Amino acid sequence: MTAVEIEKENAAITKAYKQLLKVSYTTLTKEDKKLIRSAFEVAMDGHKNQRRKSGEAYIFHPLAVAKIVAQEIGLDATSIAAALLHDVVEDSPDYTIEDIQQKFGDSIATIVDGLTKISSLSKEKDMDVSLQAENFRKMLLTLNDDVRVIIIKIADRLHNMQTMDSMAPDKQIKIASETLYIYAPLAHRIGLYNIKTELEDLGLKYTEPEVYFDILNKIKESKEEQDKYIEQFSKVIKNSLDKEKLEYTIKGRPKSIFSIRRKMQKQGVSFDEVYDKFAIRIIYRSDANNEKFLAWKIYSVVTDHFRPNPIRLRDWISSPKSTGYEALHITVMGPKGRWVEVQIRSERMNEIAEKGYAAHYKYKQEHEKEDSLDNWVNRLQEALENPHTSAVDFVEQFKLNLYSKEIFVFTPAGELKSLPKGATALDFAFSIHTEVGMKTRGAKVNGKLVPLSHELKSGDQVDILTSDSAKPNANWLDYATTARARSKIKSALKEDKKRIGEEGKEILRRKLRQLKITLNEASVNELVSYFKLKTSLDLFYRVGLGTIDNTMLKAFASSRSNVLMSFFKSKISRKQTATKEEIEREEVTNKFDSLVFGKDEEKLDYKLANCCNPIPGDDVFGFLTVTEGIKVHKKNCPNALSLQSNYAYRIMPAKWVDSTQQEFSAQIKLTGIDHLGLVNDITKVISENMHVNMKSISFESDDGIFSGKINVVVKNNTLIKKLIDRLKKINGIDKVSRV
Repeated sequence: MTAVEIEKENAAITKAYKQLLKVSYTTLTKEDKKLIRSAFEVAMDGHKNQRRKSGEAYIFHPLAVAKIVAQEIGLDATSIAAALLHDVVEDSPDYTIEDIQQKFGDSIATIVDGLTKISSLSKEKDMDVSLQAENFRKMLLTLNDDVRVIIIKIADRLHNMQTMDSMAPDKQIKIASETLYIYAPLAHRIGLYNIKTELEDLGLKYTEPEVYFDILNKIKESKEEQDKYIEQFSKVIKNSLDKEKLEYTIKGRPKSIFSIRRKMQKQGVSFDEVYDKFAIRIIYRSDANNEKFLAWKIYSVVTDHFRPNPIRLRDWISSPKSTGYEALHITVMGPKGRWVEVQIRSERMNEIAEKGYAAHYKYKQEHEKEDSLDNWVNRLQEALENPHTSAVDFVEQFKLNLYSKEIFVFTPAGELKSLPKGATALDFAFSIHTEVGMKTRGAKVNGKLVPLSHELKSGDQVDILTSDSAKPNANWLDYATTARARSKIKSALKEDKKRIGEEGKEILRRKLRQLKITLNEASVNELVSYFKLKTSLDLFYRVGLGTIDNTMLKAFASSRSNVLMSFFKSKISRKQTATKEEIEREEVTNKFDSLVFGKDEEKLDYKLANCCNPIPGDDVFGFLTVTEGIKVHKKNCPNALSLQSNYAYRIMPAKWVDSTQQEFSAQIKLTGIDHLGLVNDITKVISENMHVNMKSISFESDDGIFSGKINVVVKNNTLIKKLIDRLKKINGIDKVSRV
């Protein structure tokens, strides 16, 4: 670098540092500024020889993370200093945790140590478990040291996502998938809604760029019209709000690209058909005593002018979300006959919604009960320390309830409990205490005896009946929906299975001895394969239960000798001993294989994943499974994020290179208004078009509305798209989609 460039860069660093002090959410004292200055100087020294992949000086990264921590999350000077220092110990040989502790004290040293441990996790090379899931579990263990570790880590991830353009495409997909899989849900749980939204949008940008930019461009195109609509809506209610002498602001908030995409997928609609692409937010000023009263007064004003949707009222003021979120949400019929979501919040509520727990602690009164974050951390700690839960199961359980809507139910003593919507009486039992859940034999809801699978509703009073002789059984997994309950039930069932399995192993040893077979690793593997099981424990368990008996073991011994004979014959002639099915499969593989894998575009054996049923032309990737070779998934498969985040080292790039000869099954779903001759019109379009072979068709009609499913065989997805376009043009058809 030239002297001019160095001077220019130093000026930019100084400017970024000064801006950090200006934007801090908390008021910084002289001591705070002195602490931050000291941390900045150590960070400058620690990263002096480092540059990011983009070429800029590395110090810009900790400065940006500290700015997110200061401005967007609103943490204190200790956190800002820790954010500046978060990579120093890991990246610089000149500084140790002891040095940080000596210079900045225990609190900052604890946070930096936690962040250093998290960074070092990704360097572990143990491939036997899902690295990312195990790392995530270890990362959450740092919550016990200081919750700020996780919050700064989320800020670090946000800045990495904001500056990922210079990275290799495969790294972008891996980091974005991990972000959607782990960090966005975590930000949501800690109440960082703005950051969660940005992480989701950036995650979509790198996992599905075409979808992201398509929606982004459409949002930009409709912005002018949206602004006019918000102005029109506000005009109607402003006079009434002014008459009440309220201090307030009204602004429109566009829905995130990720949430619009999710609605399009969930409802099977196009961008134009998503009716609530933005919300109107009314933020009012109030003292603590009048907050609730003014919220309902504003609600009254809005509903005086616009008809509300009664089933879309969400009162999170009387019963705040477990994340600390408070607001009143109503959906009203606005101008031009459009449904509009209106969010009513006080300035305090708005700060909590945007800053999460930093604002929550700012407003917390000393006499208040234990904070819900503390409760959450305690429950999480219990789950983390459960030795029977695998890392992947833990991550799935953790995510299970994050986005769930909540219900509020009462104990017999009148204590209020929050549970995810859809929770059952059994979930409630485990939410009280693990021992209560384990000993549950029944439940009463509002004084009436109900099954354990009974779905609870807000306002229910639930009484759990227990018995010392009761214990979990496999059916309980069908009754439980919450992560906590399912985790505890699975642990109990595993213990039971393990005990029966140990007995079964000894029984199997005796029975095999009679058949002149030794129980060893080789024979166990043969038995597992023969009975189509997954693990040796499954085998021993079934023997212990008696579901694998003497007759079945004799059949195995007999087939074992036949297999050996077949093996030797196959050495002479592979074709003679292959089954008709094997020969057909081999011919299909050789003649019709149209997928290539990796940079070298190799042709490999593969199977198509049942979860997403890819066909030629779909964007796909290969996933190397443990037992079934390569499975091919669509890039937008429901399981894609989990696989790419947890098992990045097993992902193989894949693409279709020739699909002209092979045929694939696909299913098309149709809905519309029934009329005479409609089925004939549909079958005519299919039979006349594009070499599409119709395998089956089924229709149902209910009060003039029909729905139908058509199974067709096609060469590639271009034909499917053309067929769908033509079906949409039929009179009476409302929606057509590929399942």
